[in-house]
Amino acid sequence: MEAFYRTHTYLVEHTNAPVRRDLMDEIDWNDRLIGIKGTRGVGKTTFLLQYAKEKFGTDRSCLFINMNNFYFSAHSIIDFANEFQKRGGKVLLIDQVFKYPDWSRELRFCYDCFPQLKIVFTGSSVMRLKEENLELRDVVKSYNLRGFSFREFLNLQAGMDFKPFTLDEILNNHEQIARTILSKVRPLNYFQNYLHHGFYPFFLEKRNFSENLLKTMNMMIEVDILLLKQIELKYLSKIKKLFYLLAVAGPKAPNVSQLATEIQTSRATVMNYIKYLADARLLNMIYPDNGEEFPKKPAKIMMHNSNLMYSIYPLNVEDQDVLDTFFLNTMYKDHKLYTGDKNTTFLVDGKLPFKICGEGYKIKNNPEIYYAMHKTEIGRGNQVPLWLFGFVY
Repeated sequence: MEAFYRTHTYLVEHTNAPVRRDLMDEIDWNDRLIGIKGTRGVGKTTFLLQYAKEKFGTDRSCLFINMNNFYFSAHSIIDFANEFQKRGGKVLLIDQVFKYPDWSRELRFCYDCFPQLKIVFTGSSVMRLKEENLELRDVVKSYNLRGFSFREFLNLQAGMDFKPFTLDEILNNHEQIARTILSKVRPLNYFQNYLHHGFYPFFLEKRNFSENLLKTMNMMIEVDILLLKQIELKYLSKIKKLFYLLAVAGPKAPNVSQLATEIQTSRATVMNYIKYLADARLLNMIYPDNGEEFPKKPAKIMMHNSNLMYSIYPLNVEDQDVLDTFFLNTMYKDHKLYTGDKNTTFLVDGKLPFKICGEGYKIKNNPEIYYAMHKTEIGRGNQVPLWLFGFVY
């Protein structure tokens, strides 16, 4: 146990989170079992350590542990939690809980038998905490940690402290909001960098970003998908090939029969693989607003964020695809997006039509449509700067 305390102290003292994530204030920390999901690379480990540092410092009532530790190949979470709470432990932070084989049952046991102990754990975005782990359904509170928004990236890079705005606030008051922001910084000076490498916090590390992201994408498939979905290793190459084919094809409806032939599997398996890739936050499936959903074929498949596009096929990135992907990704947190009609790109929340407009796009203004304008600092009326939608979280 002392070794875990020493590791915890070292990690907390050396944690340097340059951006305080808003999720820190959205979580009800009074709950006794809290799950924090998120795609690989968005900073879940740092988030746990930041919470420990902010609320407890090196106080021994809080302890961070990682299920990568070989200790847990021979010892149970239950026994460890029991020993920790006997020593006065109050908050146990468990990173990468899915690496432990019987994690959900043991967390439920701890919840029922150690009422003075709070457990906060992190897991993959592929996990379905309540749908697939019935023993936790009525006790766990689940949250999602996303990559940096454009607002968070801008705050970090320009030394600002801008707050988020709701979609309604942006649509109804975007001119004044933009002027307030522009009085302090020129967002467009930072926007292309965000599209290229701003979503994943590890762009701050002194390593090649694209190589790091490629490594992370491989880990998402090899660990998050294969391990959690219990897929045999021999199918790994098929999933990777499918992902690549979908990525380079650009945003469009998948030809499932052709893809099945390409990777030598069935149509049903192709659709399941696409769903796993979407759960891992590598892809997004966009459906029309007619009630269709998985396992139906999506109307369009898009990359989850624009950073992925530049790492997979940097020489063939279409500017319009990048802008559409940015809008989808930034709205994804709190809104539901559907495919638009022939005059629009997306239908947001089933009622708000949006056209994403690249630089130089000639608008035939329709007052019923919102136009998200690239390379525009201040909009007017129903024409809103695209970068400003990066402030919705």
